[in-house]
Amino acid sequence: MVLIEPHPADEHQHHNQQEEEEEEEETAKATSVSPLPSETTTGNPATAAASVNATGGDAASDGFETASERDVSDSEEDGRCRDQQQGADSYQDALNDDELKEKTLAQANDAKMEGNKLFGNGQFEEALLQYEIALQVTAEMPSASEIRSICYSNRAVCFMKLGKYEETIKECNKALELNPSYMKALVRRGEVHEKLEHFEEAIADMKKILELDPANDQARRSIRRLEPLAAEKREKR
Repeated sequence: MVLIEPHPADEHQHHNQQEEEEEEEETAKATSVSPLPSETTTGNPATAAASVNATGGDAASDGFETASERDVSDSEEDGRCRDQQQGADSYQDALNDDELKEKTLAQANDAKMEGNKLFGNGQFEEALLQYEIALQVTAEMPSASEIRSICYSNRAVCFMKLGKYEETIKECNKALELNPSYMKALVRRGEVHEKLEHFEEAIADMKKILELDPANDQARRSIRRLEPLAAEKREKR
């Protein structure tokens, strides 16, 4: 048998061919393991989005706010501004209302004091006008019931001094509507009822005074004096 030894050139050529094949295999592996994003995501938006998110390239991570986030933020800011403005307006309105009430009460009190001065000078008609001014400026003020009842009672005294007894009773009625326990108005109305010979009504006013002030001897004496007069008037009917 004859053994044929390989030619050195043939061995070298075979060795080079083997190395080239190994290099081609390595290149093929590298290509299959790491495909480019553009090659694997072309034509597939969902896959492209996933790839972008996986690499951390979304808008939120870059610090940009979306349109919806910006709208919500602006709306909340506008709401806070409106609430703050409304609170400031309400506070200012309350201050304005309080200042207006104080000015109105001061004006009414000045008119009342002027009326008292005129009454003291015997100027009853002029005093009536001043009390009326006080009543007019406080007409829309439920909180001014005290000064209003006083002015009505003072007007009743003016009318009584002028001999206008029916008007006196009307003014006393208005004062007592605002303040049912107003003693002076009850006394004046009772006195005028007696002048008009309304004895039953006068007795009722004196009894009301005794309810409010059981120690009022004047009211008790008036009742003892008026009861016989009332009985006599009933007999004449």
